[in-house]
Amino acid sequence: MKRTKAVVIIGDGMADRPVPDLGGRTPLEAADTPNLDSVALEGECGQMDPIGPGVRAGSDTSHLAILGYDPFKVYTGRGPFEALGIGMAVAQGDICFRCNFASLEGDLTLDENGPFSGAKVVDRRAQRISEGTQELAEAVDGMSIEDVTCYVKESVEHRAALLLRGPGLGPGASDVDPHEDGHAPHASVGADEESRKTARILNQFTLRSWEVLRGHPVNERRQAEGKLPANIVLPRGAGIAPHLEPFADRHGMKGAAVVETGLIAGIARYLRMTVPEVPGATGGADTDEFALAQATLRMLDEHDFVLCNIKAPDLGGHDSTPQAKVAAVQKVDRLVGRLREKCRADIHLAITADHCTPISFGDHTGDTVPLAICGPNVRPDSVQSFGERAVMSGGIGRVRGSDIMAILTNLMGVQEKFGA
Repeated sequence: MKRTKAVVIIGDGMADRPVPDLGGRTPLEAADTPNLDSVALEGECGQMDPIGPGVRAGSDTSHLAILGYDPFKVYTGRGPFEALGIGMAVAQGDICFRCNFASLEGDLTLDENGPFSGAKVVDRRAQRISEGTQELAEAVDGMSIEDVTCYVKESVEHRAALLLRGPGLGPGASDVDPHEDGHAPHASVGADEESRKTARILNQFTLRSWEVLRGHPVNERRQAEGKLPANIVLPRGAGIAPHLEPFADRHGMKGAAVVETGLIAGIARYLRMTVPEVPGATGGADTDEFALAQATLRMLDEHDFVLCNIKAPDLGGHDSTPQAKVAAVQKVDRLVGRLREKCRADIHLAITADHCTPISFGDHTGDTVPLAICGPNVRPDSVQSFGERAVMSGGIGRVRGSDIMAILTNLMGVQEKFGA
């Protein structure tokens, strides 16, 4: 069989539950999606559990699974992916965290052994700050606490990464980020002696970040404009660099990842996939979906497999804004339309989501996500449109994220036979 290529488009957090404000439809069902529907009509559809039935998947663990890596075996925490993805030099023994620039109200204090008190987080994303974050990161970068150096680098919007480098650190430190507004930061605690040191450093860093950033010129300007200050760094997702088999070695083909966030870029770089720069891909609601499509097409020239993640749908889910999520889904549709317009006929195209982010919940849930695959070796089924409920009768049935690469490599003609 002639070898073909494949593209996987992931609408980040695109799946949802019925929304009363949308007449009981999901944003995907309510959106105008002629291109997604055409993939479903011409292809084979099904439901996917990114990790397993009912398991609330993170973006990192779900992408690992979709790319063919068992997250239960290889996942060591989110921080290292974020740090490497935004260009930080991660060395063996470094402990890394994903962070938010957030808005804190009050006067923060930290007891010797915790907890934090005197202040509460009023917006974990500082109104999705998009300006001045490089200056804020530079203000707290290089901080020394005990014998540990704390490195900080900004990512997209309110996101950043923190890297701790020093002797005797462990990755088993809990999050400082309280994960919801209206609460004080959580004092980190460690699971063992090395992680207790990490937790102690982390708590001191968080307090000092507030002391430095509360009077920073960026925040003075924001407050003068009536905006919330981004006056504290909230770390979460401690991890140590994992050992992952390169994508090309595992699957026997060259892969690329066209992505907007440092987290997914970091995963791809650990797997030694090509990660191009995409001007106009902001990771926000204003991202240029056509730039993502063009970069995907460019990667197909020299790669057998391309994963493309568009972040926008997830934002509407987290912010519980139905119309924003509908608009983001239509961005995904336009991306798919541009790809189908320009792709060769021998490309297999898979459309799915990495997790469900319902408007009603505002965070990831363990619901299934829709899946559709079209291409020259697919057996079309009777599904007429792409949506959470429409795909339930599809020929693929119900699969896990870890099944995707096997399904695609079989269609592509690159999979080795199992047995005689």
